[in-house]
Amino acid sequence: MRFTSEQRLDDGVLEREFTLGEIPGTLWTPESTAPVPLILMAHNNGLPKGAARLVARARHSAAYGYAVATIDASGCGDRPLSAADEQARAGLRRAMQAGEPVDEIFESLVGPLVERAVPEWRTTLDALLALPEIGGPVGYSGWTAVGIRLAVVEPRIAAAGFFAGGYVPRAQREEARQVTIPLLFLLQWDDEGNPRQRALDLFEAFGTTEKTLHANLGGHTGTPWFEVEDGNRFFGRHLK
Repeated sequence: MRFTSEQRLDDGVLEREFTLGEIPGTLWTPESTAPVPLILMAHNNGLPKGAARLVARARHSAAYGYAVATIDASGCGDRPLSAADEQARAGLRRAMQAGEPVDEIFESLVGPLVERAVPEWRTTLDALLALPEIGGPVGYSGWTAVGIRLAVVEPRIAAAGFFAGGYVPRAQREEARQVTIPLLFLLQWDDEGNPRQRALDLFEAFGTTEKTLHANLGGHTGTPWFEVEDGNRFFGRHLK
């Protein structure tokens, strides 16, 4: 891991850009004399790590006392898409404009992104936990499809917050039954891109006995800010 820039923000949080091989990332850490817990914060497929909503959540959680890290996994942000990804996205745009079914196109796009992203997140986790200022335990917040796979294969993740705002491939819907860590699941009731019943069925499928559903009125980007506060309290119960 190589840090390429750093700045101390007004709230005392240290923001550092890093690279890990081909993986670009950002790490936010609070002022602390002792190692702090870590939250991996993933954005939905295709968005950059510098997306304003993600950065705002990350800075707030870091000021709350967590180290927070995000990366541009393969196919996200400025990292190039494969030819198959480009073809799938073009097909998705055409199908949506024509009002045609899009589930199979989403499957061909999101499924491979998950398969490529999860190993990169685990590599990043290895490097982050080697830093003296980070002590664990580890939480995960964000993109549900990647989070499900990580929660299943990565025993170091102790709790997760998922956003029910993106397509979850069939493989991850099946894997949801293997998720046994504490879970906070956020649902926008009127999300135009995520069928409500599918999200509710996914919540029911999670295997954990400690799961909470927060549903709010509004569309995809309308998650209330107080859910960030509730998320920090959720992680406080399980990471501190």
